[in-house]
Amino acid sequence: MEVQSAEFIKSSAHPQECPPDDRPEYAFIGRSNVGKSSLINMLTNRKALAKISSTPGKTQLINHFVIDDGVKETSGRRSWYLVDLPGFGYAKVSRTSRVKWQRTSEQYLTARTNLMCVMMLIDSRHPPQKVDLEFMGWMGENSLPFAMVFTKVDKLNQTERADFLPLYEAEMLKRWHRLPPVYVTSSEKGEGREELLRFIEQTNGLFEG
Repeated sequence: MEVQSAEFIKSSAHPQECPPDDRPEYAFIGRSNVGKSSLINMLTNRKALAKISSTPGKTQLINHFVIDDGVKETSGRRSWYLVDLPGFGYAKVSRTSRVKWQRTSEQYLTARTNLMCVMMLIDSRHPPQKVDLEFMGWMGENSLPFAMVFTKVDKLNQTERADFLPLYEAEMLKRWHRLPPVYVTSSEKGEGREELLRFIEQTNGLFEG
């Protein structure tokens, strides 16, 4: 699947303000500085669709983008929403703000009826982080479908590249019977783009609406 058009729709401070749930939706979330904006821009082939900031925690709202609006629906190919959610982790903001962002994201994730999958972004350069594992555990408890999307693999040397995924799989299988879909990406190199977009196209075909 090739993205034909990508357009920012709106930012929402509360899930009730989000656009109508009339098309399949994919939410992108991860720790601050995981490379979320870069990945979104890479997937959509747009240089500045999502704003990239040197200050982690810049995204503070639920940001909706419509992809391929008006495209003729054929065999799973249809318009869909890409959602940029506030990051979590070490962002240099107050604890009150972090708690508010997390609550907003959790309310959105559990209430949005057209949400097909959560793209859980994970920095491949770091060992399994407690905050990531806990958030994936929360999604499992709430029966939210998600995929693990590893970012920044171009920053790894050959040995690190071979080791990071088995390490993460071993940690996940301590708590899970099996792993969710896993994608390995590099926004710099475009790696993983085709695989992620193919997954979205296939999943779009399951949307009833």
